[in-house]
Amino acid sequence: MIYKKFSLFDVAIYAIMGLVLLLAAYPLYFTVIASVSKAEYVLRGEVWLLPKGLNVQAYQNVFSNSKIWLGYYNSLINTFLGTLVNLIVNIPCAYVLSKKRLLGRNFLMMIFTFTMYFGGGMIPNFLLMKSLGMIDTRWALIICFPLNVYNMIVARTYYSSSIPEEIYESCRIDGANEYTVFARIAIPLSKPILAVLTLYFAMGHWNSYFNALIYVNRQELFPLQLVLRNILILNEQMAISDEMTGKDMAVMAERQNVVEAMKYALIFFASAPVLIIYPFFQKYFVKGVMIGAIKG
Repeated sequence: MIYKKFSLFDVAIYAIMGLVLLLAAYPLYFTVIASVSKAEYVLRGEVWLLPKGLNVQAYQNVFSNSKIWLGYYNSLINTFLGTLVNLIVNIPCAYVLSKKRLLGRNFLMMIFTFTMYFGGGMIPNFLLMKSLGMIDTRWALIICFPLNVYNMIVARTYYSSSIPEEIYESCRIDGANEYTVFARIAIPLSKPILAVLTLYFAMGHWNSYFNALIYVNRQELFPLQLVLRNILILNEQMAISDEMTGKDMAVMAERQNVVEAMKYALIFFASAPVLIIYPFFQKYFVKGVMIGAIKG
């Protein structure tokens, strides 16, 4: 049997990697064990390695809440359609701007880059959405800000550095037009960057709540993150009054325990889709990020 010799440098690298892994994984692990522990033990700081006082009441409260399921449905729809819109807008734009023969290419890139540093602000955006008739509609959350300049530049860098121009030229010699080249050559060869951008855009839509807070008033359109915000923040605003009896104080304390337990259950519940989807994108995600890091 052949044993690999490890140098002091290798040991240090593995130790640092293990520490980073522990720091990244422990918050999620703590969320899981806290969500199935009794709230009083969590509040006293007695839960840190194993669950204490096994209790699944928090998950029962989550699963029985119709508003949470409606928010889950809204977030799934917004994430799927919003990500699709983002890709439809960003990928063709990146492909076109990757062409060196494009007239005014540098000027267009300067305009796009300018918008990364200077924007109209919240009020002009609200007035724009209102003039388009999208206030209090699902479309305000789906097609709001469809172009992300940073992600578009990442895709543009991929197209200009990872796909040889000779492939495009050979297709044009065979009679293919620009639309055919884009659909038959560029898209199939850009799976890594498509996976990266899909994950970026999907994460942005899934975690978004501020746009819904501004543009949506109907509760039946609230995404999951806004529903969770309302449940957790509004339930914590129960103030103590001098007129409260001992029974009222006990009820309030019990309510705080329920809110504390639900907090961790809701965090895990909201994070589950991302944890499930990421392994399927990991191969393309790592490849796409490394290409952008090396050649960008």
